[in-house]
Amino acid sequence: MAGDAHAPPHVVEDCRGALRVLSDGTVVRSTPPIAAPEGVRADPSVEWKDAVYDAAHGLGLRVYKPAAAAAAAGDTKLPVVVYFHGGGFCIGSYAWPIFHAACTRLAASLPAVVLSADYRLAPEHRLPAAIDDAAAVLLWLRDRITADPWLAEHADAARAFVAGESAGGVLAHHMNVRFSGAPPATLHPVRLRGFVQLMPFFAGSEPTPSELACPDGAFLDRDMAGRYVKLSLPAGAGAAADHPFLNPFSPDADCAGGAGPTLVVVAGDDMLRDRNLEYVRRMKEMGKPVEAVEFEGQGHAFFSLRPWSEAVDEMVRAVKGFMDKVSAQAEP
Repeated sequence: MAGDAHAPPHVVEDCRGALRVLSDGTVVRSTPPIAAPEGVRADPSVEWKDAVYDAAHGLGLRVYKPAAAAAAAGDTKLPVVVYFHGGGFCIGSYAWPIFHAACTRLAASLPAVVLSADYRLAPEHRLPAAIDDAAAVLLWLRDRITADPWLAEHADAARAFVAGESAGGVLAHHMNVRFSGAPPATLHPVRLRGFVQLMPFFAGSEPTPSELACPDGAFLDRDMAGRYVKLSLPAGAGAAADHPFLNPFSPDADCAGGAGPTLVVVAGDDMLRDRNLEYVRRMKEMGKPVEAVEFEGQGHAFFSLRPWSEAVDEMVRAVKGFMDKVSAQAEP
């Protein structure tokens, strides 16, 4: 039979319409379909500009600062938050309206100078490409923090944080592992004070109760999560969810360097709830300074989907409290 051999390519993987993989291996990307349920509304009090941090790979970032910061005088500077968006390592961009709105919320409410960065996406660029790109963002910040006018005037290099939602939360974990145990000169004059993981997209081969209870059609359900895992892990890894890129407790994972203070934001109705809480428990057992705050009744990615909700009001207060607390700690 020759029919199948001459059939046109068909879709074999679909990630929210933003990414489709065809049967012949072609990857098709389209306009992002994800819109916040309450509508996308950015904070008009926040100024922003775009920059390129890796010209070779065509990667950029967006810098946000509260407009009020322009009027600040003397040595009043703001903490710096390097933020990575979600999307299962397969979709998303700092320019997507939902992520742009969420970052204006962070910049205005913390307040802080926020750097929201893109990274290479799978399946064209499988992990660890995104991890390496996240590290490149921190090195760019190191090199630009006294040269870029916005950063030099408003950013406090001694109060830098790495944050991210979902896949971005996993990147925050890997930046903790990579840089917390590194010599201080590695990022000088930038000092990483802490890490904020919002519903990090960790995985494992054995399903948890919250994963088993997740209804089909949830914003992140087991089918979608499995698709992201399969597309983002290195070629040949298949759907091996125990890979150390996604499972920090894989036998091949290295958490030894992840010693920086960490806040994990957990959503009570998220399929990742149990895995996120298990991460906190096991990291504490290893002596790591990790804490969690859980938001009952909230689903996965509630921050970027509903950045003006009461739950996010509370979440931002929790993040600010964490940042203030670790910033007040004495230098080691």
